[in-house]
Amino acid sequence: MLSERARNITPSATTSLTAIVQDLKAQGVPVIGLNVGEPDFDTPAHIVAAANKALAEGKTKYAKDSGIQPLREAISKKLKNDNGLNYTADQIVVTTGAKQAVYEALQVLVDKGDEVIIPTPCWVSYTEMVKLADGVPVFVKTQPGTFQLDVAAIEAALTEKTKALILTSPNNPTGAVYTEEALRALGKLAVEHDFYVISDEVYEKLLYNGKKHMSIATLSPEVYEHTITINGFSKAYSMTGWRLGYLAAPLEIAKAAGRLQGHMTSNATTFVQWAAISALEGPQEDLEIMRKEFDRRRIWLQDALSKIPGISCAGADGAFYLMPNVSAYYGKTAPDGSVIRDSGDFCNYILKTAHVAIVPGKAFESPEEVRISYSNSMENIQEAVRRIAEALTKLK
Repeated sequence: MLSERARNITPSATTSLTAIVQDLKAQGVPVIGLNVGEPDFDTPAHIVAAANKALAEGKTKYAKDSGIQPLREAISKKLKNDNGLNYTADQIVVTTGAKQAVYEALQVLVDKGDEVIIPTPCWVSYTEMVKLADGVPVFVKTQPGTFQLDVAAIEAALTEKTKALILTSPNNPTGAVYTEEALRALGKLAVEHDFYVISDEVYEKLLYNGKKHMSIATLSPEVYEHTITINGFSKAYSMTGWRLGYLAAPLEIAKAAGRLQGHMTSNATTFVQWAAISALEGPQEDLEIMRKEFDRRRIWLQDALSKIPGISCAGADGAFYLMPNVSAYYGKTAPDGSVIRDSGDFCNYILKTAHVAIVPGKAFESPEEVRISYSNSMENIQEAVRRIAEALTKLK
C-alpha cells in the first residue's frame, strides 16, 4: 500500500501533457506544442564550451552539498549587481533546478498545519509542494483582467497559521509583472504578520514594455529577513535540461536547506555548476536576442488571440505565456457530440481537433483560462492559432 503522501500527490499537468505530446509526435501526429515552459533556443555556445572544459578537466566528482564556492560567489555578485541584494556565498544554496529550491524552502519553513498563501493563477507544482511539507495551501485570487496582486485579499486571508507566501514575478502562468506598490504593501504585511515571502524570480530577465524587475528583498532590512529569493538558469540561459537553480536566504534558512539537500541529492551536477559560472560572467547577448524574439511573438499572439470570437486575452509584461479566457466556449458541443464543460475539455478538444497542445487553466487554479506558451517558432505559433480558430468554428 502506498503512503498517504504518495496517494495524495496530483500529477503535474504540464509534464503529463508534455509526455502525451511526445507520444503523439512519435506516432506521426503533427502536434504543435504551445504547452512547454522552456525556451526554444539552444543553450549559448560559451556555456556549452565551459561544460565541455569542466568535463575534460575531470570536474565530475562530488562537491559541497550547497554548491561549489566559485559559483556561489558568482551568484552573490550577480544578486548584488543585478538585483541590489547582499547575500554572502554562505547564504546561497545551489540546487538541482529552481524547483528544488522552492521545495527546500517549504520543507525547512513549514510545519504540519501551517498555511502558505498562493496567489492564483499559480504554477502547478506550488500546491503539491506545500502539501508535501504537510502545509495547507491557501489560494488568493489576483485581480481580474490584469492578474495583478490583490494585497487586500491577501491580508484578509492571513491567519495565525500563515507561515509563508509564494511570490512569482514575472509570473507563470500569466506573464504578469507585479507593481512596486503591490510589492511594498506585501513586504509590509510580511513584516507586520511575521511570515516569509518565497520569491521565485526565475523569469526576471524576460521583461517587455519597459518593465523593470524588482526583488522584494531589496525593500528594507526587515523585508530581507522575511524573504527567500529563488532563481535559476533554465529560462534566462535556455538551460532547462541542465537542472540548476539556487536559493538565497537568511543564514539560518540557507544552512537548513543545505542540510536537507545533503540527504536528498547532495550537490547539483558538478560540471554543470562550472558551466553556470560562464553563464553569469560571460556574454549576455544571446539572452537579449532571445528576449526580443519572445517580445515579437508575444505582441503577435496577443493580437491574434484577441481577434478570435469569444476569446479575451489579458496582456503580459514578462515570461513567455499568455492566459486567454475561453469560458465563452463552455457548454458548446463538438462535432462528435461531446460537450466542452471546462478548460480541460477545451484543451482536449483543441489537441484532438487542431493538434495543438495548450494547458488547461484549472491546473493553475484558474478555471476560465488556458495557458499558451510562445516559446515556439513564430511560424508554428501562427499555424497553431490558425488551427485553433478553425477548430472553434466547429463548436455549436
